[in-house]
Amino acid sequence: MTSTEAGPKIAILGGGIGGLAAAAFLREKGFDSDVYEQAAALAEVGAGLVIAPNAARLLRRLGVLERFIKRAVRMETGWEFRRWENGQVLSAENLQEGCVRLYGEHTYAAHRADLLDALRSAVPEHSIHLGKRCVAVEFEGDQAVLRFEDGETVRPDILIGADGVHSRVRGAIVGPTEARESGICAFRALVPAQKAPDFARRRAQTLWIGPDHHLVHYPVSGEEYVNLVAFAPAGANSVESWTATATLEELLDEFAGWDPRLVDLITAADTPGRWALLDREPLDNWNRANATLLGDAAHPMFPFFAQGAAQAIEDGAVLALCLAEDPENPVAALGRYEELRRPRTTRLQEVSHGRSHINHLPDGPEQQARDLAYAQADPLRANGWIYAYDPEVAAGRVIKAEPRTP
Repeated sequence: MTSTEAGPKIAILGGGIGGLAAAAFLREKGFDSDVYEQAAALAEVGAGLVIAPNAARLLRRLGVLERFIKRAVRMETGWEFRRWENGQVLSAENLQEGCVRLYGEHTYAAHRADLLDALRSAVPEHSIHLGKRCVAVEFEGDQAVLRFEDGETVRPDILIGADGVHSRVRGAIVGPTEARESGICAFRALVPAQKAPDFARRRAQTLWIGPDHHLVHYPVSGEEYVNLVAFAPAGANSVESWTATATLEELLDEFAGWDPRLVDLITAADTPGRWALLDREPLDNWNRANATLLGDAAHPMFPFFAQGAAQAIEDGAVLALCLAEDPENPVAALGRYEELRRPRTTRLQEVSHGRSHINHLPDGPEQQARDLAYAQADPLRANGWIYAYDPEVAAGRVIKAEPRTP
């Protein structure tokens, strides 16, 4: 299979990390696709993210890892938990040695734009259609139909909804799904490295944990900036938007009384973004006829395991493998994809949800027990089920176990 003339017409709604990853992996397997993105330019909003070995392995497989690490920062220390009031280190992992020894790849921190750039380099320019705002996703029998604001209508053989947490494709597949207020809001900001305290410039993923709050920081963008992500109780001004902002004073108020070094780091930040975390139950199904979901459209998760981008990339890899195995029967291939991915992403949604309570314990016996458990834990090994995952191995097991549909 080598071209669109021989293969199905594939439409991907959404040109973010998940959409471009899907397009890149499909191209690797010989499929062309069309990516429809409503923005006029591919400029990922947000700030930093962590690329753990499971995602780095796939970037290498795509041939884009070298491009990515020109600006990404290789982490030497991770899972470094610090106590809120004095910075006492509760635990830390040696990622420099452990990640390669256990999982064959390093862990990196990066600005989202750098990951987006790497993925885009694996997708032909003619496949990306910008300024395409979808106004409706409908089904005509078993045929998914996309309708765009400019009047264009697209009837693909396969539709992949990679259009985020407010996905139109999701709504068309499963109907309206309720989102609950989590009670948590997140702040994000960047600090120029020259203004950041020494402890924050280390190649470390550090988590400060305290009552009702926690804050994560690590260097990004070739170590030119330190990325901050902070979590606090949601207020009336919190909305679910990547473009909403707060004031620096509001962020400082949330962490008043914390270690002065952390306060100094926050003080040096630019204007923070702020968005509410909404709580969504895992879906019972992702597919309808010739349409499926991917990334946040399928399985939005709290960011407390830093796996949102990684799971979208994994989705793209598995989807391409399943379609390559059975290109003449897209519906069966999409069913196999969902069967492979839904249990794993559901588990990650659940453990990420649970972490919000653990990280935000008030001082007391339960917090002391947690701190002791952190000191004795080996999260790099304990989370091997996350970091050792290989889509080709996972897909091979199912494909070998199930005969292809005649």
